[in-house]
Amino acid sequence: MEVYGYIRVSSKEQNIDRQVLALREFPVQDQKMFIDKLSGKDFQRPAYQKMINTLKTKDLVVVKSIDRLGRNYNEILEQWRILTKVIAADIVVLDMPLLDTRAKGNDLTGTFIADLVLQILSYVAQTERESIRRRQMEGIAAAKYRGVKFGRPSKPVPDNFHEVKSLWTQGFISSREGARRLQVSQDTFLRWSRRLDLQE
Repeated sequence: MEVYGYIRVSSKEQNIDRQVLALREFPVQDQKMFIDKLSGKDFQRPAYQKMINTLKTKDLVVVKSIDRLGRNYNEILEQWRILTKVIAADIVVLDMPLLDTRAKGNDLTGTFIADLVLQILSYVAQTERESIRRRQMEGIAAAKYRGVKFGRPSKPVPDNFHEVKSLWTQGFISSREGARRLQVSQDTFLRWSRRLDLQE
């Protein structure tokens, strides 16, 4: 049986030290730690895929927390299924001792309890994420109703815009030159022009 550790952070700037120290204490050897510094939006991650291809039946995967395996209910359950059922490896989640599939004696109690706890935890985590998202949307809707503006404030139209637009409309200058004279982007110049045309 080999013992491997998996570490994930969402960006290259995030620190992995806490996860590394926790895995070392288990212990997991440094050379057997797989580390991804990428977004968790999918599982096309080089280190994770390398670990999956390295694992054999009865090997052990150690992670600090269950969310290292995925960002939502379905992802976590799918990776858990692949690791424990397809590959038949064991998993230990350090932050949650009940998530330990190593067999206790010759029975399946460890795996059964871990699977059950995982289902509950993943469901609760997903529900909380959806609740947070719903509260955010409700908060935004309420703020908009009160007249709160979101995003960057609109750039004021310069006093000489009509003069520059007239030159562009008559073909004396290009839209790029018009934007340069107003010190704005070409997209902004064209957007202002369309808005004025609609108003007129």
